[in-house]
Amino acid sequence: MPINNLTDLQGQIERVTYTNDENGYTVAKVKVYGRRDLVTIIGNIVNPTPGEVIKMKGEWGNHPKFGEQFKIAFCQTTTPATVYGIEKYLGSGLVKGIGPVMAKRIVKMFKEETLNIIELEIDKLADVEGIGKKRIGMIKHAWEEQKEIRAVMLFLQSHGVSSGYAAKIFKQYGNDAIKIVQENPYRLATDIFGIGFITADKIAEKLGFAKNSDLRAGAGILFVLHEMTDEGHVYYPYEPLIVKCKEVLDIDREVIVKALGTLEVDKEIVIEDMNQDLEAFQENNKAVYLIGYHIAETSLAARLKRLLTTPQAIREIDSEKAIQWVQDKLSITLADKQIEAVRSAAGNKVMIITGGPGTGKTTIITAILKIFSALKTKIMLAAPTGRAAKRMSEATGHEAKTIHRLLEYNMKKRAFDKNDEKPLDCQLLIIDEASMIDTLLMHHLLIAIPLTATFILVGDVNQLPSVGAGNVLRDIIDSGVAPVVELNEIFRQAQESSIIVNAHRINQGLSPNLKANPDKLEDFYFIEQEDPEKVLELIISLVKDRIPQRFGLKQGTEIQVLTPMHRGIVGAGNLNIELQKALNPREDGVLRGGRTFKVNDRVMQIVNNYDKEVYNGDIGRITLIDEEAQELTVIIDDRRIVYDYSDLDELVHAYAVSIHKSQGSEYPAVVIPILIQHYILLQRNLLYTGVTRGKKLVVLVGTKKALAIAIRNNKTEKRYTLLRQRLAGR
Repeated sequence: MPINNLTDLQGQIERVTYTNDENGYTVAKVKVYGRRDLVTIIGNIVNPTPGEVIKMKGEWGNHPKFGEQFKIAFCQTTTPATVYGIEKYLGSGLVKGIGPVMAKRIVKMFKEETLNIIELEIDKLADVEGIGKKRIGMIKHAWEEQKEIRAVMLFLQSHGVSSGYAAKIFKQYGNDAIKIVQENPYRLATDIFGIGFITADKIAEKLGFAKNSDLRAGAGILFVLHEMTDEGHVYYPYEPLIVKCKEVLDIDREVIVKALGTLEVDKEIVIEDMNQDLEAFQENNKAVYLIGYHIAETSLAARLKRLLTTPQAIREIDSEKAIQWVQDKLSITLADKQIEAVRSAAGNKVMIITGGPGTGKTTIITAILKIFSALKTKIMLAAPTGRAAKRMSEATGHEAKTIHRLLEYNMKKRAFDKNDEKPLDCQLLIIDEASMIDTLLMHHLLIAIPLTATFILVGDVNQLPSVGAGNVLRDIIDSGVAPVVELNEIFRQAQESSIIVNAHRINQGLSPNLKANPDKLEDFYFIEQEDPEKVLELIISLVKDRIPQRFGLKQGTEIQVLTPMHRGIVGAGNLNIELQKALNPREDGVLRGGRTFKVNDRVMQIVNNYDKEVYNGDIGRITLIDEEAQELTVIIDDRRIVYDYSDLDELVHAYAVSIHKSQGSEYPAVVIPILIQHYILLQRNLLYTGVTRGKKLVVLVGTKKALAIAIRNNKTEKRYTLLRQRLAGR
């Protein structure tokens, strides 16, 4: 826009319709003097707040759908001067401790002088009903903080970073925020969740950091290694790592090699020389680990070997007598494989039980618990997620905890209290859903297990590997260090479930039976549709009306949409937008990062938060939004978790989630789109994992061709890990 052709406009922000924290892009309604109707403005504004007076330069335009709009080229906001504007400004959630009701009371008493009173004579607020010393302190702190945050916001926006991260940056660094960012902007990428290397790199460039600086090269390497762990790799081969770093950083090999050496000296990475005969290293002979992952993998292997060779605390069991006894006690007849599993548990320090749904894993756990309980054994049960632990408790009648709770995370120390110095008080530990356990968590678990204890891992090795780095269950099985009992017989009762029968058919590379009886309520359906737009409409109809009406399941809590992808029309992102519109159309909510969070929304935690004891993949429901305290309450596994507004980037909507994130969960009903557009992600273990999440009902929507591609594709994504080789004793 040529500056000479721009129009001046001034008004007061009435409400913010949309704002994107990433780039500050905002759609807002503004009250302009002399105009009866509110004016729609669009453009980039730093932290737009209702009540602010905004001076703009821009041009008028006409949107075919939304009508007349003023497109901002430049703008400046100032604090409001009118009583109405001040009330709007204070009640907008700008200052913690002042909501709409309190704002009205304060402004009624102090009128146009309100902001000066808060700034210069804040103790006078004690004259307002409902404001005591404690609240005055809270308001004073919040007022000062928001001024600092605004300064940080202005600085960051001038260097191309999202204004939405300002509160997090301020929370992390306090008044030193600007100084720290100027000295080393790359710290943002490692210190603050949500700010990646790419954003930090843009700031660094604007601050004058050279493209080939050692600081940039080192930060870039760490960024690439973290990206690789996000993809499931525990290490990455040296030469391919250099190639990836060159692509990301666009700098010479020599600079990267030098930076790798510096990072190794600084103990941020480990570069391990490998034997040439290992198949993982035919093309090169070095593995590059982030230091924490190297410690975890080597310690995990060493500890498991020690556990295997240390005599057990439990007295020797006559397994044949025990098997006969437990069958009598439980009034059951164990199948051959189940007898083998119970015999193995009685005679081994470490063992693995793996098998799909309906193969009797729970029966085996119950039998093992019965035998060991009779010997007065100290027993502990755990699973990776709250939902899996709850299911384990319900199925066995014994208390089961999440692994994180079992290990007692200490918020002050930022570490688990249970370790090799303070081990778990148990003689038998059984872990369910073991395929979900990643390298880091298994390391922490193993160092906390007493060396004399018996350790039993139960899981389904054919599911997707853990969300975190590694392929622990598969590596332990493939290493051959511990006995494995693989269950493959579906029991008669389970054979009545089409979900279980079809899951096993998929796992064997066979097509599921797609013929449903129209006169009978089945538990497995396939609806053929290849148009993604129509698939989206079908999914909304199924979740909102068809499944609740036909099966009596609740739309908001009992039906989960699972999808292979994040992007696209039927990816998790778009599905969540459309399902929220259909299932929770209420207007009010909190706008953060382009998402509107509303009461009753289904949401998911996307990062481990040890302070709150919530973990990546945990799903809950928003029950309360407190504008005054700027907090949002979510119920997760019957626990109330409170989120500050600045922490909301840890939450996403969960009307639809990726199949990967659904691991360890069971839902009464699942709806899964499966289309050719998902081609690169169509894999047998992905489809198998998705189908096995459904307890009472599974509905696939898509094409038979996409289904066939997924079933045929049994190539699992390679994960770089050396746990198998370390265990096998190379």
